[in-house]
Amino acid sequence: MALSNTERIRTALENAIVDGQFRPGARLDPEALAAQFQCSRTPIREALQQLETSGLVRVQPKRGTFVSEWSVDELAERFEVMAEVEASCARLAARRISEPEIAQLQAAHRDCRRHAEAGEIDLYYASNSEFHHCIYRATHNAFLAQEASRLHAMLQPYRRMQLQVRNRLGRSFAEHDEIVAAIEAGDGERAARAVRDHVVIQGDRFHDLVAALRSAPDAGGQGDG
Repeated sequence: MALSNTERIRTALENAIVDGQFRPGARLDPEALAAQFQCSRTPIREALQQLETSGLVRVQPKRGTFVSEWSVDELAERFEVMAEVEASCARLAARRISEPEIAQLQAAHRDCRRHAEAGEIDLYYASNSEFHHCIYRATHNAFLAQEASRLHAMLQPYRRMQLQVRNRLGRSFAEHDEIVAAIEAGDGERAARAVRDHVVIQGDRFHDLVAALRSAPDAGGQGDG
């Protein structure tokens, strides 16, 4: 079934936000977007409403629609919740993952290795997202997988930004190694602990992320398109 105009626009905007074309805090101009997608403002408005529901954008009355940008405390809270949700996913995945799903997880892991060794941050991040979604699917719990995917999308711009921090790419892959080993062993608690440690932002990692946010280019515009 073909995507509706609204779904097509929502997907394109979601990808643009995740890819960094619209940075946290950037204003999304409906008129400019309508011109870009060669459509009326109705599907643009509907797409932005869907993105607001997912948490990727915020609508500020009389000001406009902006890519979600959180304070340091709000960001820490969201990463804390994300870490616990993904830990639950890993625990269930270790118990329920099928052989074909293990193969998919291993394939995503190999892609991550290749991109990490080449220092290809953008390609690593795409494979990293697939790696995490493999774990969500392996829970065989549709509601939990949906919630994990929603939180993952909400935090993607920030998770992507972390990879810019020196040596984070290699450390991220090493953490994936432990996650895969635990899931392959069927050790739910070990898998949950490994994923929680991988996702949660605290200590030096939190300070690194805050520094990356402060050094990011001005987010007030539309981005590079």
